[in-house]
Amino acid sequence: MTDLGMPPVMDRRGRSGTPPRGTGAAGDPPPRRTTVTSPVRTAAKHAGLILLTVVMLYPVLWMVVSSLRPNDVIFRSPGLVLTDLTAHNYGEGWNALASPFGHYLVNSAVVVLGCIIGNLVSCSMAAYAFARLEFTGKRLWFALMLGSIMLPIHVLIVPQYIMFAQVGWINTFLPLIVPKLLATDAFFVFLMVQFIRGLPRELDEAARIDGAGHPRIFLQIILPLMRPALATTTIFTFIWTWNDFFSQLIYLTDPDMYTVPVALRSFVDATVNTSWGAMFAMSVLSLLPVFLVFLVGQRYLVQGIATTGSK
Repeated sequence: MTDLGMPPVMDRRGRSGTPPRGTGAAGDPPPRRTTVTSPVRTAAKHAGLILLTVVMLYPVLWMVVSSLRPNDVIFRSPGLVLTDLTAHNYGEGWNALASPFGHYLVNSAVVVLGCIIGNLVSCSMAAYAFARLEFTGKRLWFALMLGSIMLPIHVLIVPQYIMFAQVGWINTFLPLIVPKLLATDAFFVFLMVQFIRGLPRELDEAARIDGAGHPRIFLQIILPLMRPALATTTIFTFIWTWNDFFSQLIYLTDPDMYTVPVALRSFVDATVNTSWGAMFAMSVLSLLPVFLVFLVGQRYLVQGIATTGSK
């Protein structure tokens, strides 16, 4: 006997019968129940995220607030409420050192621009060679390149300093820029290699049929498609070079050649009272370029990392 409102269903042996309870006419499983998140749980999750954000941003917010306080009030209150608002620290900090602070901003901009151009040119060419060319010892050189990532800068700084001192490059920007022209940042080479490997080789073969060689394929086909990886390299190079203190302190000993990180260190003096307000004010100014670059390139940064990681 079959139910009046349910059509018969054939089993594997061809016999008719009724479908099991809780299934459709064709024996499909019942629809899954969607879990509804309670408003209390959602509110608690957002409150926790907001609290963690405030904790993470508190040092930066406190520095911004302290740059607007008088120097003798900065360490009296750890809060973020401004009672004595003043912009005197910005004017004092701008002219506190041997040169106006804009001079050090220009020095950092020159170093950053040179490093960005060096990494984009050299790392992209090295990545194309590892990803598309075939040469003797390719795997060995690629392994050595990856192994160089594990070498800390403190291991290399002494022989590099001796070499640059012998050629007379101390107190110039050359020790900071020239190595970037030789693809010394293996992280960016690996990043671009992974990106190029994800591009279809049919594009290269079609260009090769049309008579294009490796320079033309690299410049006109591969390089335009590498925009996310190039943007990621640009943003990381800018942030790391702009915030680099150790290398710039080693090679730049002339105050006229100081960059922003080294100039900020000059505000701290163990023999006299440190002008904390002026230092915080100039620190805020030095953070603005990093914030703007990250804000403008955030979309390309996420796209470049996500695309490279999905290979």
